[in-house]
Amino acid sequence: MITATATSSCNRRETAMTTPEKADVLRSLDGWAESNLLPLLKPVERSWQPHDLLPDSASPGFREAVDELRARALEIPDDYYVCLVGNMVTEEALPTYHAALNSFVGYDCPSSGDAWARWSRGWTAEENRHGDLLNRYLYLCGRVDVRRVEQTIHHLINSGMRLASDKCPYRGFIYTAFQERATAVSHGNTARRAKALGDDSLARICGAIAGDEKRHEAAYTRVVEELFRLTPDAAVCALEYMMRERILMPAYYMFDGRDPELFRHYAAVAQRLGVYTTADYADLVQHFVERWGVAGLGPGLTGEGRRAQEYVCSLPERVRKMERLDARRRRRRQPEPRRVAFSWVFDRQVELQL
Repeated sequence: MITATATSSCNRRETAMTTPEKADVLRSLDGWAESNLLPLLKPVERSWQPHDLLPDSASPGFREAVDELRARALEIPDDYYVCLVGNMVTEEALPTYHAALNSFVGYDCPSSGDAWARWSRGWTAEENRHGDLLNRYLYLCGRVDVRRVEQTIHHLINSGMRLASDKCPYRGFIYTAFQERATAVSHGNTARRAKALGDDSLARICGAIAGDEKRHEAAYTRVVEELFRLTPDAAVCALEYMMRERILMPAYYMFDGRDPELFRHYAAVAQRLGVYTTADYADLVQHFVERWGVAGLGPGLTGEGRRAQEYVCSLPERVRKMERLDARRRRRRQPEPRRVAFSWVFDRQVELQL
């Protein structure tokens, strides 16, 4: 899994606007958020809940349903469960993400009625179901060491996340748009793989989460699109900054108490299975460059803005070239497959792609 571009010192900083000025732009969009973001949230009464996709604990047939779930789980390989646990651990660190989202616009009143605060609470409420659903499934399936997984979640929330936005709301929303699309890809691919492995129920679980992530991606993509419309120079410089500084997955600091390279190993399994890959990252960059019209930004850009535009527009092909070179290197070396023990699956070894 590639989650970042090539590293750069990135000593330049966006000079078109200060961070407080950017925050003011976001706060001025409260009416816009009311019309363009809040409709993307689903009413509670029409939203799926984890209970809908798992055996009903109040049903007389609960034990039989769990037995069926566990029987299907026995047919799924350990490498799939490594990816599923990694996805779940990422979702469970929601308190960190909620705090970060509130910091982008500067709203922290839990009962505020403005559109940004309502969006933040509504988004968090929808996201909260994701970790609950995957956690309960993994508890029932019997294929993972639940206590070790729980320790990983505990460690991750303790550690926080590396968000290179430097308190800039433009960078923060760019990061969030990327992450929502990345998680939609990851959950969507685990859904397709579960179906291919013959577990339609697990495919529905992963697919329901992917559907939410796509809606949330649409919301944050709209926010950044509006920033490009209003302040293109500051927006493109913020995008360049995030690409150079590295967009790391929010679970980068995951730790199970044993493996100091747990995220790297989990990402290597996801790369090998096609759950989330270098090619996916390149596609993400290409998608947003096109969606936000970066190549078509007009003559109003400053010199910094034009340099940022040039860098960002050339980036997808650079990432794809790097992946082609890495693939050729792996073929030339033809190394013996490397296997690593994952505590999540009772220390069984899983093959990586490094």
